[in-house]
Amino acid sequence: MQWKTITIVGVGLLGGSIGLCCRHTGIAARVVGLVRRPQSIKECVEAGAVDYATTDPGEAISESELVILCTPIGQMVPVVKTMLPYLQKGTIVTDVGSVKWPVVKQLEPLISRANGYFVGAHPMAGSEKTGVANARGELFRGAVCVITPTTKTNRAALCNVKSFWQALGATTLEMPPYIHDRLVAYGSHLPHVTAVSLVRTVLNGKRNQQEYLCASGFRDSTRVASSSDQMWCDILATNNKNVIKAIDDFIRELRRFRTAIAKGDRCAIGRFLNKAKQQRDNWCLLKEKNSMATYFTPLQQGAQIKIEYGEKQPPNCTQQLM
Repeated sequence: MQWKTITIVGVGLLGGSIGLCCRHTGIAARVVGLVRRPQSIKECVEAGAVDYATTDPGEAISESELVILCTPIGQMVPVVKTMLPYLQKGTIVTDVGSVKWPVVKQLEPLISRANGYFVGAHPMAGSEKTGVANARGELFRGAVCVITPTTKTNRAALCNVKSFWQALGATTLEMPPYIHDRLVAYGSHLPHVTAVSLVRTVLNGKRNQQEYLCASGFRDSTRVASSSDQMWCDILATNNKNVIKAIDDFIRELRRFRTAIAKGDRCAIGRFLNKAKQQRDNWCLLKEKNSMATYFTPLQQGAQIKIEYGEKQPPNCTQQLM
């Protein structure tokens, strides 16, 4: 499917990468950027991320078939409220936010009342770098994009959003928003918390010349601590209950490891290290697989995850929205 006009709200790293890929592959005939600052207009056009950019919501939204929210989570509801008067009937709105349930439960009714359709999405891709200058058209190739429909989600809109992300090269994975938030607290948000805490522990200025004795292991373990503080403040505050549960589980595991180290128990220490190595190696093998049949996995109380791999030809999802 080729979209006539796609609007990207917030043309930074993710929004810019979406725009670059859309323009390179011809997914959209026209890519429009909605930005906050007038100086951003020139930046995102010169970067090749959009055909046209503006600070005017009406100008950006009025002809769009698909709107992608790429702002920090805390800005999404206010931004959408400025867009609502200009949404055409049947316009699909999606997002790239790292927390889904609080976003979905607020945006779904707002957009529905404007005769549009909201479908939550979270591409599991990014970088500690920010801004359209760091955007990459291949950012989503081979990445997982989680789609989080509800019982109220329009099925044709859902299918079109999945088809869009598959066209960008992503694997789409479908699950309820509250389950997404629980899982991503462990797989994404906890690693960020630990990276930040590690930096603050090691580079606290209490040990002279400590920074010279930090090498590649420290660099790799703390890479994400250089990410946008505004974005991560929104994420952690919004998903706080799930993140606290993940932190508590991590502390328990760390205490068990500490006990083994304190005792000098080589067998126990070895078991910790060996088990972690096996688990990570298995995870790396799983990530390397880029082709697999669609399948369903029961998760909890009948909830299911549907996985579709974007390297294959996506299904024909150009359904008429009702």
